[in-house]
Amino acid sequence: MFPTCRVSFNGLKADSRYAVLMDIVPVDNKRYRYAYHRSCWLVAGKADPPAPARLYVHPDSPFTGEQLRKQVVSFEKVKLTNNDMDRHGHLVLNSMHKYQPRIHLVKRPDSGSTKPIVDLEKEPHKTFVFPEAIFTAVTAYQNQLVRSMILRGDNGQLSGIVSDAYPSPV
Repeated sequence: MFPTCRVSFNGLKADSRYAVLMDIVPVDNKRYRYAYHRSCWLVAGKADPPAPARLYVHPDSPFTGEQLRKQVVSFEKVKLTNNDMDRHGHLVLNSMHKYQPRIHLVKRPDSGSTKPIVDLEKEPHKTFVFPEAIFTAVTAYQNQLVRSMILRGDNGQLSGIVSDAYPSPV
């Protein structure tokens, strides 16, 4: 995902355990197209059926409250795809639709349980939404400057390879 989502936390109990998760949800029920001559996104019709909802658990979870207070949690390893048959745990999005990333902080049992999070609503959690992170999913960047930045890894953390051999990344 470019650019990478990074979050920090404070005010947590130092010795409590927390999982940090991300999901990405549709903003509306519309499909978009980019009008190059106007340099803006325009509504192009009704949204496609929603992709399967998935939660991405940060690979370093669980964290202690103390760890979360001292570090920035980066979602640089999250992978996006438009392949709804994906079996690799990637977050599935529809191209040309608007999305909102959400970060979930889930309190975990202090007993050391590694029980997976299956239903977020059944867990003690807090959800954080950053409206400035809304984006339109695309399968290819037409802007050569943006494309070259991604390939070179100019954001300091992320580099990728564009290939026709795999389903288009979103």
